[in-house]
Amino acid sequence: MKKALALLLALVMALSLAACGSGGSDEKVTLNVIISQYGNYTQEWWTQFEKDFEDANKSVDLNIEIVSWNDIYSVVSTRIQSKQQPDILNISGFADYVEDDLLMKAEDYTSAEVQAKIIPSFWESNAIDGTVWALPILASCRSLFCNMDLLNEAGVTAPPTTWDEVLTACQAVKDKFGDSIVPWGLDISTDEGQAAFAYYTWNMGGGFQDESGNWALNSAENVKAVEYIKQLIDSGYCNSAPYTDTRYPLQDAFSAGTLAMMIGPMNMVSADSTVNYQSVAIPGKSIGVGICDQLMVFKNDSVKNQDARTEAIKAFFDFFYDCERYSDYMVYEGFLPATTDSSDYLASNAENHKVGGSDATGSSEYFKTFCAQLPNCQFYPLSEAEWIDVKNGVIEVEQKVCQGEISAQDALNNLQNSITAG
Repeated sequence: MKKALALLLALVMALSLAACGSGGSDEKVTLNVIISQYGNYTQEWWTQFEKDFEDANKSVDLNIEIVSWNDIYSVVSTRIQSKQQPDILNISGFADYVEDDLLMKAEDYTSAEVQAKIIPSFWESNAIDGTVWALPILASCRSLFCNMDLLNEAGVTAPPTTWDEVLTACQAVKDKFGDSIVPWGLDISTDEGQAAFAYYTWNMGGGFQDESGNWALNSAENVKAVEYIKQLIDSGYCNSAPYTDTRYPLQDAFSAGTLAMMIGPMNMVSADSTVNYQSVAIPGKSIGVGICDQLMVFKNDSVKNQDARTEAIKAFFDFFYDCERYSDYMVYEGFLPATTDSSDYLASNAENHKVGGSDATGSSEYFKTFCAQLPNCQFYPLSEAEWIDVKNGVIEVEQKVCQGEISAQDALNNLQNSITAG
């Protein structure tokens, strides 16, 4: 009888241990990931990533889904409403998710090694009230592009580095070529007029906010910047319709050789263009406009072993931001890295990696040029609740001032008052 009882107790203990094990360390952690589709071959790269990651991390079941930019916001919204949000999401913008208390803090799943190599301005760009909520998946920047053949023919030997030199170069181009060449491309349209505001105000010492994070839209520096934009138009240096011209036809004109200078994104020159150009820092304070999409992590309170989930997520980011792997993705998709080690690596090793869907390789000279500008990038204050009103407001200021309806000082005073009144 005692022997039978002992056997029964042993069996109960074994079953109990087995039951504990179903939620313990031997069970795989499942991570569901949604990645935005950046090109026609995004799926192929991430399929290989998923395989390589699982080979290196046997305890994690990684499920990666690629969703087009046309659909991703509606897809994610539907998933959230049905409480099926992904563990990791790649999208642009995260403030609403933070407001709804859906995200984990980035410091909770980012290893010290990864955090240390993310370019500081890109790490900080994803912060709200001092807390970082997302990681930059990739980077882009805006800088000054100059058609050097046109400038040299007009007697300008080097790209302008000051705003006075811009005016001098524009006049030289106008004197040499007349109406056949546009000296300076300008977009203050409703499409991206806020970018123009950033280009000129940041590089004249102003901007959207002061150092304390308060709105400073009517600063003296901003007034000077808007007046400068008007001067470019009034002097006949710009395209004829800067109020409606978006950057896209301007980029086409630059690629075709009929536009001498413009500020634009690093990939604005078409692949088949024969223009001899240089891309340099924006005149003045050499501040570029930084652009980055994000990777963020959603909370999941239903998971029993939160520590195991967090470690799996940390492993995902360690694996993704590995220098050569991350560099490979940047060349593959045609963007810039948001990390210092990949920036250094691609400046001399881009030819070791292929562009997605082709046999073409990356250009080290290209990455050397543009990665050098990343540390000086600043970002729109996207996390501020007033941002949309500010964005629309500065575009309206530019348009009304440049069409002579109101002075720059009065227009910016009105905007400052309307934004801070609440």
